[in-house]
Amino acid sequence: MDFFCVDDLPAVEMLPGLTRRAVWLENVMITFFTFEPNTVIPAHAHPHEQITYVVEGALEFTLGGETRLLRSGEGVCIPLAVQHGARVLDEPAFVLDAWHPPREDYR
Repeated sequence: MDFFCVDDLPAVEMLPGLTRRAVWLENVMITFFTFEPNTVIPAHAHPHEQITYVVEGALEFTLGGETRLLRSGEGVCIPLAVQHGARVLDEPAFVLDAWHPPREDYR
């Protein structure tokens, strides 16, 4: 896949209120998440580095026991195997995540 339009990528409903779309190459992946208000992402960890960037909306994000409010234009760098989770506030959110290595379960 060389060129893409986010709206044309296959959408996967991961949880109620959370839809994922993805693009990837051999060594990098970007996911586009659309969140409904008040969606909760339970705490979890994985063997991938992750960079999260909030495009629209706001998230209460917890990384390794520290919680911060992330608004549009802000993000967080998540090292591999570090526990993290999030709660979307009272408005929809659109978030980009970059991954290394790509998540096989998201292809």
